[in-house]
Amino acid sequence: MLHFDSDYMEGCHPLILEKLSQINYEKNEGYGSDKYCESAIKKIKEACKKPEAKVQFLVGGTQTNSTVIRALLRPSFGVIAADTGHINTHEAGAVEAGGHKVLTIKGTDGKISASQIENYMTAFYADSNWEHEVRPGMVYISHPTEYGTIYSAKELKEIHEVCKKYKMPLFVDGARLGYGLAAHDTDVTLPVLADSCDVFYIGGTKVGALLGEAVIFTDPCLEQDFFTIKKMAGGLLAKGWLIGVQFDILFTDDNYIKISKNAIDTAMVIRDGLAKKGIKTYLDSPTNQQFFLVSNEEEERIHEFTSCGFMEKPDPDHSVIRFCTSWATSMDDVNELLSHF
Repeated sequence: MLHFDSDYMEGCHPLILEKLSQINYEKNEGYGSDKYCESAIKKIKEACKKPEAKVQFLVGGTQTNSTVIRALLRPSFGVIAADTGHINTHEAGAVEAGGHKVLTIKGTDGKISASQIENYMTAFYADSNWEHEVRPGMVYISHPTEYGTIYSAKELKEIHEVCKKYKMPLFVDGARLGYGLAAHDTDVTLPVLADSCDVFYIGGTKVGALLGEAVIFTDPCLEQDFFTIKKMAGGLLAKGWLIGVQFDILFTDDNYIKISKNAIDTAMVIRDGLAKKGIKTYLDSPTNQQFFLVSNEEEERIHEFTSCGFMEKPDPDHSVIRFCTSWATSMDDVNELLSHF
């Protein structure tokens, strides 16, 4: 059985596994105060060209999203997100459980625009009863989105300008950030992203690490008390060095981008190969998530030889399925997948 379900099915990059084995019996300080976290933070800030930034480590994406939102919002505030955003669809109400409403905007292929946010805010404050409502206090976007799409540098800048106008931090979910940065023809780099938002995170779990996400507060004032809030939310790892050493490896010799390129290369072969075989592409994704529209009969046959993701049903007779590659996907598996069509 072939597996193209997700990008966190494999363990970790061999360089990380080798390093973890080498230092297994070392004594390291806890809670992220060790030398590996210190080194990783230094390298991340250098890569972002943000020496003044603050960096914190957490274990996983849902935990990171809910903890950042909890830390940055006042009790009566909510967070604006695309209706397809991960915090609104696949996080089991974690944000709402923390006391904050997700305020949705209809997305286009997973993305929302600066003009949509502007229109939302204009309508909100035009309501004379706005003080009785949940106030938008943050904007959340993903790069890449749940549909594998990415923002341009111009789009990010425009969204950030609207956020600044209304004094709302812009939070970018980077669970798959490596695959966005490695996408062909993108003009978004780590420094560009760091200049275009107030807080974002670099995903490790889906991009070569065993676990872990690195949160970067480009506005250092927003990081105040985050360590304590992180512990309150159950997100403080005692063996913090386990995450630090992984990001130290990922941000040595540009490894994070280098290993991400494999996911893009293999995904493009799948996209082009299935298109040549008459399988309809559902949308144009330049990253490691590729979506296809198939009949119910085709979907049933596909599941006989591979497991892949289900996205949605646009009508009773068809489904949108997802093939997801990773830093570890082999071209042999890709070619075998294509041979079944």
